[in-house]
Parts: sequence; structure tokens; C-alpha cells
Amino acid sequence: MAEGRDVQWVDIAPEQAGQRIDNFLMTRLKGAPRALIYRIVRKGEVRVNKKRVKAGYRVQAGDRVRVPPLRLAPKEAVKEVSDSLRDLLLGSVLRESADWLVLNKPSGLAVHGGSGVKIGLIEALRQVRDDLDFLELVHRLDRDTSGCLLLAKSREALLSLNRALKEHGMEKRYLALVSGRWPARKTFVSARLDRFDAGNGERRVRVAADGKFARTRFAVEEAFARATLIEAEPVTGRTHQIRVHAAHAGHPLLGDDKYFTRESTAVSRRLGAGRLFLHARSLSFPEPGSGRMITVKAPLPEALESVLTPLRG
Repeated sequence: MAEGRDVQWVDIAPEQAGQRIDNFLMTRLKGAPRALIYRIVRKGEVRVNKKRVKAGYRVQAGDRVRVPPLRLAPKEAVKEVSDSLRDLLLGSVLRESADWLVLNKPSGLAVHGGSGVKIGLIEALRQVRDDLDFLELVHRLDRDTSGCLLLAKSREALLSLNRALKEHGMEKRYLALVSGRWPARKTFVSARLDRFDAGNGERRVRVAADGKFARTRFAVEEAFARATLIEAEPVTGRTHQIRVHAAHAGHPLLGDDKYFTRESTAVSRRLGAGRLFLHARSLSFPEPGSGRMITVKAPLPEALESVLTPLRG
């Protein structure tokens, strides 16, 4: 796949200002995996006003961006969306406006391509919704987590929603099934988290005194003999936060293949938890422009309902 043989020079318009250069290039170079975008920025093939920049640079109105000619090797090219994935994504839209959409993200689908993932949710959705000129993730969900995922359909909406996220004006609530009996009085877990390389390029998170501050609210929904259904609300937004905080409290999530114990693995097998039991059940955010609070809920997938059914019986 080629993206043109000549260098492109792009002048940044006022409505494009404020976005990161890597996100700008992802939109401009449709089909390019994020890892490749990072590489061409790091090597200096992308220039802003004839100067090298980092991937986190935010473009300004009037900036002149050098976009190099891009050829994707077959192994790098983002694959075409299959008919089944297209139907799945189109059927997963929970609610949509002119500025945003909320998707009921399927478990097992990474939000971004890269690191061996040929196509992620955002790349696939851009193909499926080719009627949209702009589509960006407002936040992320782990690959194996299902539920409410918010995307912006305009630059202005993205900036507004990012600001709400940064200022804690967005509320995200999750359902999780954990191993053991979660104490009803344990309503918060505060433990600093640090990301580290677990080998083979895999990134994980651990509790560390010098990590970043992280706090999660927990509430018991239903208690069972060997497991507890809990609601989790991350006060901060660290990677794998709910999973690591629950494990740190002695109650790992069922179906978690990264943060588990021998006991949680045994309970997962006994209950038939074939995937991570973590679901973004609801999302509340201020609507760009009006500020009116919007709440969207995602039904629990059948794969998780089937785990709860025998427990309730």
C-alpha cells in the first residue's frame, strides 16, 4: 500500500490546532499502524516548521507539517475489516450524536493496532464509518475489557471531552467478578502503580511506593460463596488500575491471565470464566457545547451473564 510518492506539506488550520502530531498523522495516513507513525516521527522524517518534534507535540494553527511518502510493507499494513467485524462494530453502537459516539466494545479487540495486532478497534471503525472525516478515542479500555467506550467525531468535541476527563468530570463504572468474599467495608483501594516490562515486550503494572498515585472505589453488588460481584469506579485512570488494585486487595478478577493467584485461577475454571470478567457498565460525561450530562449504559455480555447464572441459582 502506498500513500503517495512525494513528500506532502500540510498547513494546520485553526480547527486542527491542539491535537498531538501522532494523532494528526494517524488521521492523515489512514491504514498506517501507530508503531510506524512513532517510527517516522522518531527518525525525523516528520518535520514541523522544518524542525524535528516528538510524538507528543501538539500542532498549532499555521504550523507547516512535512509528511513523508509512506509505503507499508505487507506485514505492516492494516488489514481490511472483515464482514463479521464490520457487522459487530455497527451493531455495537450504543448511542451517537453529531459530536460523539459510545460503543459497546467487544472483549478481545484491542483499541489500537500495533505490537502484533494487525487491526485495532479505532482503525477498523474508521474503515466501517468512512462517512466520518474525524474519529478519535477519548479514552481506552484494556483489550479483554468490554463495555462503554467513548469516541469523538470532531476536534472540538475531543478537546472538550479530554478536558472533562482530565478535570474528573467524567464518571466510569465497571462490573467485575472477583475471587473470594470482598469485605463490604472495603470501599476504596489507594495504592501507587508503576508500569514495567514483564519480558517479550509485554507491559504490566505493579504496586510500587514510587509509582503514580491511583485510587479506586469499590462497592459490593452481590456476594457468592467463592466470588463477589463488585462495582468499581476508578478515581484516577492508570493502566490496569482496577485489575491491579483488586489483586492487591487479595481478590483478583476472575479470568485475568496477568494478575491472578492459584485460588483465583481455580475459581475461574470452576465457574467457566473464559475471559476477563471486567465490563464498563456505564459512562457519564458532559456533552460538548451544552455541558448537559449524558449517561450511557452497556448491557452485560452473554459470556459474563452465563458465569453469574449458576451462582445465582
